[in-house]
Parts: sequence; C-alpha cells; structure tokens
Amino acid sequence: MKLFSASALLFSALFTFQALHAQTPLTNKKDGGYKFEVIKAIDATDVQNQNRTGTCWSFSALSFYESELIRLGKGKINLSEMYVVRKAYEAKADFFVRFNGKHNFGPGGAFHDIPYVLERFGIVPEELYKGLNYGDDKHNHAELDAMLEAMMQVVVKNPQKKLTPAWRKAVAGVLDAYLGAEPEKFTYQGKEYTPQSYAKSLGLNMGDYISITSFTHHPFYTQFALEIPDNWNLGRSYNVPLNEFTAIMEHAVTNGFGIAWGADVSEKGFSFRDGLAIVPEDESTILKKGEDSKHFNDAGAVKVSSAFDAPVKEKTITQEMRQAAFDSYETTDDHGMHITGLVKDQNGNKYFFVKNSWGKANDCDGYFFASMPYVQFKTINFIVHKDGIPKDIKNKLGIK
Repeated sequence: MKLFSASALLFSALFTFQALHAQTPLTNKKDGGYKFEVIKAIDATDVQNQNRTGTCWSFSALSFYESELIRLGKGKINLSEMYVVRKAYEAKADFFVRFNGKHNFGPGGAFHDIPYVLERFGIVPEELYKGLNYGDDKHNHAELDAMLEAMMQVVVKNPQKKLTPAWRKAVAGVLDAYLGAEPEKFTYQGKEYTPQSYAKSLGLNMGDYISITSFTHHPFYTQFALEIPDNWNLGRSYNVPLNEFTAIMEHAVTNGFGIAWGADVSEKGFSFRDGLAIVPEDESTILKKGEDSKHFNDAGAVKVSSAFDAPVKEKTITQEMRQAAFDSYETTDDHGMHITGLVKDQNGNKYFFVKNSWGKANDCDGYFFASMPYVQFKTINFIVHKDGIPKDIKNKLGIK
C-alpha cells in the first residue's frame, strides 16, 4: 500500500490539466532538480495500465484519440484498448497465414492498427469490453500470447495438407476465452449501437491523422512503410528531415494538438522512475540497478545518476546519428506513448510532457518529461492531426 503525504498529494494535483496552467514550477519527481514552466498543456483522459502486456500501441494511440475527442468537443470518452487488441490479433493471424508464417505475429502493434480496426470493425467503450475474462483485475497476456503463438505455428505447418476454415474460429475462441466475446450490439447512454455505428458516432475521420518519420534510407517528402516488425499491416509514414520532424511536433502541441509518440525507451537516459527521458553528453554517470522485465526492457529499472537530479548538458543530435542508431538496431520500436504538453526547464530547454501507460507508478502520476534531444534521437514515428502540421510542410508533403 502506497502512503501519500499532504505534499505528495499536492504534487499529484499539479498534473491535472487545470493545474498545469496555474502552478509552476513543476518538477520531474518529488524534490527533483528539474524545474519546469508550462508552455502548453493538452487535456487527456486518465492514465491507464497496460500491466503485463505488449499492447502499449493500443493504450497510447487510443489515449491520443481520446484527447482528440476532447479537442473536438465530444467530452472525455474511455475507449476499449482490448477490443482493438482483439480485432488486431485476428487480423494479424490472417496476415500470418497468408504469408505462410513468414510475417510478424505477436502482441506488438503500431499506431496504424487503430485506424485499421476502427474503419473495418469499429470500437466500443471501455466499460463494455474490459478484456479481463480470465480472473485477474489487471491485464496479463503471458498465457494468451503463448497460446495464440503456438496455435498459429500449428496452422502454418498445415498438418492436413490443406487448411480448413476452422482455424479462424479457433483463434476467435481463444480470444473469447481470455478477453471475452465481442459485443455485436450494445446499448450505451440510452442509444443502441454496433461497434461500427459507435465508431461512426465519434466523428473521427481516420484520414485526417498522419504518421510522420525521419530517416535517410528513403527520400524525404515521400511515404514509406517503416521497416519495423510491429508494422505488420505495412502502414505508411511521411518522411521529413529532422529539423522539420521536431518542428511539426512543437508546432502541433503549441497549437493544442496531441501526439501519439513511438520511441525507443531502453536508453540509459530513460528513467520513468525519475520522470525523465534525456540524452546526457556523458552517459557513463548512469548506473542501472536490476532489470524491469515487466515492461519488456529495462525502461522502468532503477537508475542512479546526478543527471536525473538537475539539468545536464545533452548531446546534439544529427540526422546521421539518428539514422546510424536505427540501422544498427540501437534504436528499436520499443514503446508507444502520448504527448500531451510542452514545457521548458530553468535553463530554457524544452521538453515534451508524456503520458505513459504503466499506471501511476512514479512521482509524476504516470507522466514524464522527454527532452528535445531524446525525441530527436529516439523517436521512430508519431501520429498527429493534419491540421497540427505547419502549412509549408503540409505543402511539401502534398497533404490537403
């Protein structure tokens, strides 16, 4: 049981939308030496906990779209992450079989999965599909993931020398057992919906949301499918130079548009416990204690360094550094998150304010601060509403 002092409760209150505008300075942790002034804050729904699942892509992207619904005047709506996970798993199974087992299959996904699911299958509110049909009150997909993986390996081995139509029903049956049967019709707030009609009622046009990346192995101002395993449906991103990449992000947030952010969080300078993602010029001062298998890497492990106690000089990130890290597997597609604000520290350096999906497990109530160098270096891609992109860059990309 976690005990809260009066000062801790006050610190927690700082991270509400209203307080972000009213109270400064913010700090990266209790008694932390990073002191932030808010430039822009974007309202968001409550922090969720993906717990022991590889479904950050669903939690972060739906959090982003929930903020979009707030921006569009629809109010706070909590959408079902596990409904999206379920439908994506079914689609991934189909891809896996059609590629004769030579395609990625697993719990991971990408931001493109949300439009893929919403446009084809719809969505439901969280309260109608929690995906906890196996006796736990927190998500844990270890058994589910292993069960599905084993099943799909058997299917593609084709032991009968001809696939039967029954394998899809078998996959659906496993998903029913662990996540619950999907609702075909439901009544919500006095109205009857199907998942498709409910998705339509939200008024989100998936065509308005753009994925942006920045790599030199494809021409700038073109689109390509990011070569990462979790991009199983081959969703495409617009490619822009690094300076425009971060210019889009800063412009979007400053103008009230949130960002779904995909990045590598296995870096030495990522410390969720300390509320920071930074790229210190001297990383040798950072010592890691233990592992953090709960989050599939050491992103939540205990790290000790003066770099987390007060602002330090960070590396200057170049396009070449970014590309080399991606090409050498030093930058990998680890985690999806939701950017909900922009701040600056006492030295004038800017950071994005990031909503995570690991519960309220740090002093920032589940949020942290990501420095501009970290974002430049370790971002894989991000999604933003097209109106959040500066007009001159939109014109270069041919976005109307």
